[in-house]
Amino acid sequence: MKTLFLGIWKILRLPKNLQLFFVRRVSDQFLIGVAGIFFDEENRILLFRHTYRNGESWALPGGYIKAKEHPKEAIEREVMEESGLTITADERLKIRTDRTSARIEIIYIGSFIGGEFKPSSEVKEARLFSFDDLPIVPKDQLIFIEKAYELRLPKM
Repeated sequence: MKTLFLGIWKILRLPKNLQLFFVRRVSDQFLIGVAGIFFDEENRILLFRHTYRNGESWALPGGYIKAKEHPKEAIEREVMEESGLTITADERLKIRTDRTSARIEIIYIGSFIGGEFKPSSEVKEARLFSFDDLPIVPKDQLIFIEKAYELRLPKM
């Protein structure tokens, strides 16, 4: 079936924009998410309490990339839109795939700049936590927080 489709495709010689249109309709689609571990000057970590998560757990700030948006711009925009806070995404920590959905996530390490928190439809609370006083966070995110914290420690 695939070879038949490719044969027809070559014969049609469609313009690039039509090729892209059809490829997008028949190809598997991935969402590309971004998340970040943002430290303030005291090495505290910014966490959000999202409205859509179960229970009282906290999580890393994050969201999805818009078309033609750089991942760093996406996480900076998402944090501002969801909380009114300003961060900078300085360094990529990890790119990972989500085994339960068609999603790729890019995780950044960066700096918390400041701002006044404004609750939104997605974030009901934002706080800075010291590493030794972290609340319950998803296990996969805790692994990234630990790695980012180790990278922040002064080398001896």
